[in-house]
Amino acid sequence: MALIAHISDLHVGSLSFREELILNVIDRINEMGVDATIVTGDLSDNGYYNELKQASEYLEQFKTPLLVVPGNHDSRHLGNICFEELIKDRYGTLKVKNHGFKVIGLDSSEPDLNFGKVGRSQQSFMEKAMKNASKEGLFKIIALHHHIIPVPRTGRERNVLSDAGDILMSLIENKADLVLSGHKHVPHTWIVHETVFATAGTVSSFKLRGKDTPSFNTINIDEEHIDILLNTADGETHPLAKYENRCR
Repeated sequence: MALIAHISDLHVGSLSFREELILNVIDRINEMGVDATIVTGDLSDNGYYNELKQASEYLEQFKTPLLVVPGNHDSRHLGNICFEELIKDRYGTLKVKNHGFKVIGLDSSEPDLNFGKVGRSQQSFMEKAMKNASKEGLFKIIALHHHIIPVPRTGRERNVLSDAGDILMSLIENKADLVLSGHKHVPHTWIVHETVFATAGTVSSFKLRGKDTPSFNTINIDEEHIDILLNTADGETHPLAKYENRCR
């Protein structure tokens, strides 16, 4: 049905950023021939114009349909304005009808703050987009930077969405199929009421915990299953989770 790449947390401009990592991932994803690439924020480390400009040049090298949302680091130092100039929409949708899915991207960042918020306006936008996707029989994917459910192995919880409860209820009530996020740099999955929640690691920096390595996720969606794979910087691929596909 569909193969999707999910990358996050490039952190261009950080001392921990490694250009060779993102260039390698771009080549790997282009060679896979994925149906879409989803980028869930923190393209830059400080929101500086030159950082976001460099990040936008990496994004241009993807040969796939692309949906990008900002992270909290992208909204520092007027980065929210620079993002709109260089990368364009801060939220929106990507419909790949011939592969049967729709991605709904949300901006969960707040200028110069680390915590996230979706807000009522975007919540209404998301609900309407999910309802329309359901009418068309499309697999519904939500993408945002901040995690909605706390992620294990990430220490004390400080930066979850301030309106996480309301957004979680909207997702469950409208039967979202897959929710993608980044922010914590730790790959993990949860399933709540048949909605799958998957976070990605950092794709091109060494802002890591323990022995974790830079990585990105790929999601293979077929008639029966949602298969999530972890792709590490050393070229290895490991199963992360496999769930039943209820959108059949």
